[in-house]
Amino acid sequence: MPVKNMTKKQIQTFFERLREQRPHPQTELNYSSPFELLIAVMLSAQATDVSVNKATDKLYPVANTPAQIYALGVEGLKHYIKTIGLYNAKAENVIKTCQILLEKHQGEVPQTRAELEALPGVGRKTANVVLNTAFGQPTMAVDTHIFRVGNRTGLAVGKNVLEVEHRLIKVIPKEFIVDAHHWLILHGRYCCIARKPKCNECVVSDVCNWPERFEFGAAKNSAMKS
Repeated sequence: MPVKNMTKKQIQTFFERLREQRPHPQTELNYSSPFELLIAVMLSAQATDVSVNKATDKLYPVANTPAQIYALGVEGLKHYIKTIGLYNAKAENVIKTCQILLEKHQGEVPQTRAELEALPGVGRKTANVVLNTAFGQPTMAVDTHIFRVGNRTGLAVGKNVLEVEHRLIKVIPKEFIVDAHHWLILHGRYCCIARKPKCNECVVSDVCNWPERFEFGAAKNSAMKS
């Protein structure tokens, strides 16, 4: 049974509730500069934030600028990130990225999607995370959590991540757009999980359009009229 798209009223309530629950949502990756965030996000592909933080907590006190990490070289960098999946390819990309940042951007992280996506190992999702989290731009990085939440709830139904991204940017009210990425990721990570969603604990279950939510404990008598 296909999920119906949420109405404007439902979407407004959806984000009001998520904002009330987490007034100041933040990424769970540890970083203290746009460059540290860029590297952490590059390392996080097919890896958990916890595993990335364990590696960067050791790396960043030693090297946390493009020049310092570039000086480590590929083999030197591998020593710090070898506990992360795909570390060989990631080390190569990080070193190449540091070189480009030094040669073309004066060691600074660029603030446009095109320039970010030109860096080795940086795709659309990584660029969106950096633009949103480091620079406060209204972008939407769609990972597995956001893709699931968007499709399951009816917030943004789409066949692929790009469709979901475009839908989210279109329907999310401007007052929520900058923080929406983090709200959706955290909601998907801790409540609207893949196998056994915690609908009985969900603060937005009454505006969710997922037909199966009642099987997971959503209260039937609190469904919001729309």
